[in-house]
Amino acid sequence: MIPEGVTIAHPGDLYIGGRWAPPRDGGMIEVISPDTERVVARVAEAGPADMDAAVAAAREAFDHGPWPYLSPVERLAAFRRLIDHLRARTAELARCWNAQVGGLMSFAGPMHEGGVVTLDQIAGFADAFDFVEVRKRVAAPAEIIAHEPVGVVSAIGPWNAPFGIMANKIAYALVTGCTVVMKPSPETPLEAYIIAEAAEAAGLPSGVVNLVTGLRDASDHLVCNPGVDKVSFTGSTQAGRRIASVCGERIARCTLELGGKSAAIVRDDYPIDAAAKLLSGTIIRMSGQICAMLSRVIVPRKRHDELAEAIAEQMKKVIMGHSTDPATQLGPLAMKRQLERVEGYIAEGRATADLVYGGNRPAHLNAGYFIEPTLFANVDNGSRIAQEEIFGPVLSLIPCEDEEDAIRIANDSNYGLNGSVLTQDVEAAYRIARRVRTGAVGQNGLRLDFGLPFGGFKQSGIGREGGPEGLLPYLETKTILIDGVPAVL
Repeated sequence: MIPEGVTIAHPGDLYIGGRWAPPRDGGMIEVISPDTERVVARVAEAGPADMDAAVAAAREAFDHGPWPYLSPVERLAAFRRLIDHLRARTAELARCWNAQVGGLMSFAGPMHEGGVVTLDQIAGFADAFDFVEVRKRVAAPAEIIAHEPVGVVSAIGPWNAPFGIMANKIAYALVTGCTVVMKPSPETPLEAYIIAEAAEAAGLPSGVVNLVTGLRDASDHLVCNPGVDKVSFTGSTQAGRRIASVCGERIARCTLELGGKSAAIVRDDYPIDAAAKLLSGTIIRMSGQICAMLSRVIVPRKRHDELAEAIAEQMKKVIMGHSTDPATQLGPLAMKRQLERVEGYIAEGRATADLVYGGNRPAHLNAGYFIEPTLFANVDNGSRIAQEEIFGPVLSLIPCEDEEDAIRIANDSNYGLNGSVLTQDVEAAYRIARRVRTGAVGQNGLRLDFGLPFGGFKQSGIGREGGPEGLLPYLETKTILIDGVPAVL
């Protein structure tokens, strides 16, 4: 069972060692529509034995080639064939996202077309990268720096943007010569099936790309497998702590892109109406389910009440509805447990701050996982709604005394993923951006470019993905000192 408009050849199978085969225990995962609460897909459920088989296949493909030993040009040719296959299926990818997490169809097409463009960019980064460099120094006649693939990569993706994030992990692994075990979120497995089919269609050698769709216990088994050289994980900080501890135990490599509680600092020179439109429009993007979401707004105390009123007026205009309706601006949350989580934080906010707008399920939608856009004002930055990632359309307005106090509040967080400065002054935007302890800062909004490095400070993660810098976590650096430059170079 798969959504209408999507074609997947083997939903009941796993892709291991270049072959589609049913899981050893014969289990199935059901995917629920957040619009209707009905089952929209069923796919194979991998168990621990399947995870081990996938790692063994990837290990064989890496240790005995040919993938790691191909030239970068040869690998890129195969990877570009994979991209071409995905480009032809962007409409299916968009439909998968809509059906599984209620992503708006009005945005799904451009989002997934953009995801394929990012893969083209990654191919370009690899094409320009100097995998082997000869240096002239003093210790030997030829001093060579070689960047070699890190090995078998476990790529574990999230449910909010399953195609773009998983595809990027696969891209960086493949162009550097690694082999991969894909483990998508059980809520959003379909995109990974399409990626696996693209790898098969592109003629990648057996075991270079493997797909196992399992629940969280099986995923933990995958991370613990000593045959995995690197884990690339995007998801919650709680899960990231577990992965970091497992990798640390055996000194395995890991890249962790985790949670966020990003602040938007509103300066005095930025108009209230413009700020209200920007912030209310941002918090409903993907139903607030973005790790880099600007969910804390830090505003001078003298402007606080005026901004709260203006945001509330903008929230009243938001059109809520099913994700397939082109008029919808705010669709459902991705799943029942996410709705319950958000409602729990709203209850906490009612007890600790001023509820200005929202906080309820919409009366006109009696099925699905919907929640109104919600604004809290006079929020204490030490409260749970200001410190913990809610992952929903809930905005916290925090008063500050001046710019110095705003920076202090922004940095008073365990997270450090993203941020913004709302100002018309470029010099001020740069000055504040350099002092805020986050991996990214944008002037006047949630500005992301996946052709640039992305990742976080503090508990928002370890390492960076994106841009030319995204190649480095998938490579080991080797120094070779010999008596001459070999002919191959």
